[in-house]
Amino acid sequence: MHIVRKQDLPLIGSSYNFVGADNADVAVSIFLVEARPGRGAPLHIHDYDEIAIVQEGSSCFVAGDEIRDTHPGDILVIKAGTPHGFVNNGEGILKQTDIHLSPRFKQTNLASTQTSRAAGLPE
Repeated sequence: MHIVRKQDLPLIGSSYNFVGADNADVAVSIFLVEARPGRGAPLHIHDYDEIAIVQEGSSCFVAGDEIRDTHPGDILVIKAGTPHGFVNNGEGILKQTDIHLSPRFKQTNLASTQTSRAAGLPE
């Protein structure tokens, strides 16, 4: 069994980063998001599927041309190649678990779009 504490993971931006390849060589990587209001992820894509689970707070999430407000208990499935991003649109901390179906993170940031700007995503 492999155990790692969240506090021992790299904190990059608003997320603790669990890289599966570096932790028992598992086939998933996870962002443990703890974003302050106005913080989030700019529009980007991955070449693998992603699942985001909102645990606390709220966000405005963009996937393709769709804008959705999310709340605790929401589970979002983002298919590979879909442009997406989010921003904490609440007043408290957004806690979200983003499961990447890859042993390493592979993210390509994109230029903002009319939809991502309308949603208030970070640039």
